[in-house]
Amino acid sequence: MGETVKGPASYFPSIEAKYGRPIAEWKALIRASGIEKHMEIVAWLKAEHGMGHGHANALVADTLREDRTA
Repeated sequence: MGETVKGPASYFPSIEAKYGRPIAEWKALIRASGIEKHMEIVAWLKAEHGMGHGHANALVADTLREDRTA
């Protein structure tokens, strides 16, 4: 039996289904945006890409976490 995905990644299947792009593409867009602050990136995703707050927040949190641990 597979492990239950928790945290921001639990939103990823619905993000891909709703917005039609793979998570890797969203993360690349976030990194290319030039915006560094969490809530500013969330606001950008909402304004420019019509993303809901929860989905945007999950993507940003996971992307910034990856960048901090890289």
